[in-house]
Amino acid sequence: MNQPKIRNMEAFAAACGISRPTISKYFHDATSVRKSTRERIEAAIEEYDYRPNIFAIDQNRRKTKNIGIVVPYLADPVFGEIARNLERRCLEAGFRATLLSAHGEQELEIEAFDRLKALRPAGVLLAPLGRQSNLDALSQFCDEVPTVLFDRNIPGVGQAFVGSDNESFLSQSTEYLARTGEAPCFFEMKHPLNPNSIARRRSYQASMKALGLEPMTVQIDGEGWNLEEIGYEGAMQVLQNGSLPTNTVLCSNDRLAIGFLAACHQKGLRVGRHSGCAMRVAGHDDHPFSRFTCPPLTTVGHDYDVVSNYGVECLFNLIEKGGRFESRTETKFSARLVLRDSA
Repeated sequence: MNQPKIRNMEAFAAACGISRPTISKYFHDATSVRKSTRERIEAAIEEYDYRPNIFAIDQNRRKTKNIGIVVPYLADPVFGEIARNLERRCLEAGFRATLLSAHGEQELEIEAFDRLKALRPAGVLLAPLGRQSNLDALSQFCDEVPTVLFDRNIPGVGQAFVGSDNESFLSQSTEYLARTGEAPCFFEMKHPLNPNSIARRRSYQASMKALGLEPMTVQIDGEGWNLEEIGYEGAMQVLQNGSLPTNTVLCSNDRLAIGFLAACHQKGLRVGRHSGCAMRVAGHDDHPFSRFTCPPLTTVGHDYDVVSNYGVECLFNLIEKGGRFESRTETKFSARLVLRDSA
């Protein structure tokens, strides 16, 4: 332990009497060097307590083992669950995943792009902010780095998109609610955060018309990512002024629905699909907390495992093809209806 501190690979190579290229080869793949050489290197690692700067090693390679994952807001448990699946899948394949969040801000999303480019990743899995993104910066990043978009699609950006089919979300939820009780109104923010919300509104309207029903949209004020609070305050307002056109409420996402459930509790309104209940409330996404609300929330859910696994496989395929597909691809997976007591 009294040995001088080894600070770089050149000094380590000199200390253990093995060439710098052989040392580099060992740290890239230990099995690629002879057993006797490997044993000498490993003994020297213990003797000098040396650990290489993996990121510096990667900068000298044309291809790195780094994968970037960017989400718009990591504090949102939906994105936390997706990111967890993506990161696990990358690690299982022998890649190092670097997870970054834009925290709902355009400037931080651009900063995440810059940080990733400095790491020279083999590829990136990116869920953009959407309406808040700087499209020029987003497009430039995706042109420079092999990128697969997930969750929210920006047509023409990136080499591929992998996500859930928002039309299947609304066709299932709208049909079920209309068939089992009063037809639902659609509860959403007046200025939604991402293109998925707009796609869901349009799909709700189309589904209602296909059922021979008139769409009923209830829009509430609110900006930012504190969606439970926005849903609560918006619900308190419409419940107070009696402006709901029906006692069945279909929320654009589960986080708004959680806020709506809290408002119903505050107003003394019993929510559920059984007799004696004043309202039915449903959402979309199968938020990780939706099964623990009171009552548990009926929702339409992503298949997190399928979307995550396919997204990573798509990125690996892109990397193997040199970072470019012949043409941009879009893959959307159907959602699944999850029946619980709220509707």
